Amino acid sequence: YPEGFDKTDSRPCIVFFFGGGWTGGDTRQFYPQSEYLASRGMVAICAQYRRSLKTAKPVWCVEDTRSCIRYVRKHARELGLDPNRIAAGGGSAGGHLAAATATITGFDSKDDDLSISAIPNALVLFNPVFDNGPTGFGHNRLGDDYKTLSPIDNLNGQQPPTIVFLGDRDKHLPVASAKRYDKTMKDKGNVCKICIYEGKGHGFFNLHKNGRESFIITLSEADLFLAGLGFLQGEARVKAWLQTEESK
Repeated sequence: YPEGFDKTDSRPCIVFFFGGGWTGGDTRQFYPQSEYLASRGMVAICAQYRRSLKTAKPVWCVEDTRSCIRYVRKHARELGLDPNRIAAGGGSAGGHLAAATATITGFDSKDDDLSISAIPNALVLFNPVFDNGPTGFGHNRLGDDYKTLSPIDNLNGQQPPTIVFLGDRDKHLPVASAKRYDKTMKDKGNVCKICIYEGKGHGFFNLHKNGRESFIITLSEADLFLAGLGFLQGEARVKAWLQTEESK
């Protein structure tokens, strides 16, 4: 929660989904990004979801992430949130799941109130494996019906503004796939920004694995993106925030 938060507020919110191939990982992945964005006035949530078996399709994962966005929006008033300023973010398979909240409609929970939209108002995607086609991630598990779970194959012009961070040496998401996502989004009238970083591999944005530089650069870009959508006010200050945190 931001400093001074009160449940009578109407704060912008971001929900992060961790990566791990749909089978591993945990919520701690996005704690640093969450703490920074909370310092900027947002409520940040690091969501748990049911992980799939290594040979199974990530149906439960998609179902849970869509239910999560619906829950946050449905309970926004009691949670002190603005239901029209809910962002979803994630990395790798978590990026796939964040993108799936805005694209995949075939795996909603039978307990969900489907009158409440699962589509967030913005997407912040870190090397998302949103292409699950024959040359994409997870195709061996999804098989011939991969299009039912592949965000890049379900863009219909109803997606929210999106920013994507990708290293040009990523072994799971080719730059060509990200460019196809960008082009398809824009051709259908959606807002999309692709940020490609030279020499960077998969997971380069993680603070505790790959150092400060990529964390600062990507989170600063995310801040500018969210500020442009009215989620944040004022200037990005990731580097100064991180220096303060490191000195504690």
